[in-house]
Amino acid sequence: MSVTIDLSGKVAIVTGAASGIGRASARLFAQAGAQVLIADRADAVHETLKLIEEAGGTAAARQMDVGDEAEVQALVEEAESRFGGLDIVYANAGITGGKPGGLFDSDASEWAEVMRVNLIGPFLAIKYAAPKIQARGGGAIVCTASVAGLRSGAGPASYSASKAGVINLVKTAAYQLDGTGVRVNCICPGLIETGMTKPVYDYAREAGKLDKIGQLNPMKRGGEPEEIARAALFLASDQASYINGQALPVDGGLSASHPIAPRGNRGA
Repeated sequence: MSVTIDLSGKVAIVTGAASGIGRASARLFAQAGAQVLIADRADAVHETLKLIEEAGGTAAARQMDVGDEAEVQALVEEAESRFGGLDIVYANAGITGGKPGGLFDSDASEWAEVMRVNLIGPFLAIKYAAPKIQARGGGAIVCTASVAGLRSGAGPASYSASKAGVINLVKTAAYQLDGTGVRVNCICPGLIETGMTKPVYDYAREAGKLDKIGQLNPMKRGGEPEEIARAALFLASDQASYINGQALPVDGGLSASHPIAPRGNRGA
């Protein structure tokens, strides 16, 4: 039995591909042989495209908003028209939003924007991609949730709530896609060095406390985008053919025990 993951002949979409987990995943999917349509709002998505092409991969880039229904529909249609179909979607794009732990310091508009990108975005990806994937005989949809969706204290309240929603979304979608051959799972990253966590890492470097990063997990370190990318590649591949409706923590063991959550800020 071969354990090499080969995506040759597969077409994949990766969102949030301008940096961090999305960039690492897009490059890895292409390296595994997939034709990849990468998407992000940021101009840097074209830098990711260049990296893929320089490594000999096949890809195209599109700047778009994952929380806009028409744009998501157009993204899926482009994958089909450009590459002939769709087999895999990694709905990775997300924003932190809100204020750290600030349940009583944030307002409804901040929450609405976080939900629009982090939760409605994956919903739209599933809605429009699943029928295309089914038409190709089945495949996989992977979403990025977070350890913050499993435990409190790992991010702003709005972010945590949105990621908890993603976890339940993939479970619901897995059952609603019963019999289609389309699997839906999510990854729950812990602390990973990305653009989203840049302030945390920058502060640690400036304070000479980089060795303190990740000390709450048993691995005693933060994670790298490539470690999440490898999990995404596995879930997207036929090697994960019997995994469906699941949330996979990739967090160094942080969620294996009780978190240390901030107290206070009750607002009354």
